[in-house]
Amino acid sequence: MKPISFVRLVLVLSLVFSGFAGMPALAQPEHESKSVTVQGEVLDLACYLGEGAQGAEHAECAVKCLKAGQPMGLKASDGKVYLLVSSHEDDKPFKQAMDLGGQQVSVTGSLFEKDGMKAIEVASVKKL
Repeated sequence: MKPISFVRLVLVLSLVFSGFAGMPALAQPEHESKSVTVQGEVLDLACYLGEGAQGAEHAECAVKCLKAGQPMGLKASDGKVYLLVSSHEDDKPFKQAMDLGGQQVSVTGSLFEKDGMKAIEVASVKKL
C-alpha cells in the first residue's frame, strides 16, 4: 500500500508543478501598445472639458493647472483628444510637456487603449 501512496504523491506533485509552467504567460502585459507620433495642442483637461479652454490665450492658465496636478491631454490635428501619461521609467518628457500647455507640439510615445479611452505614454515631446 505504501508504493501506491508514493505514486499518488508523485502524480499530485507533477500536476502541481506542471501548472507553474504556464505562469510566465500570465505575466505578459494585458494590453499591447504601439509607438506613435501625434501632433497637436497640449491641453489642461480640467479647463478644456469644463470650459472649452484651449489655445494660446489659455496657455498660462494651462501650465499652472498642469503643474498643480490637473490631467494633461493632447488635442490632435484631427480633433481626437488623447490622455497624456508619464512613463514609470522616465518622467522627464511628461514634465516637459507640462511646460508646453496651450502650445502646438509633437508627442512620441506608446499608445494604449482601454474601454474606449486612448492614452499616450510620453517618451518625447517637441515644440512645433
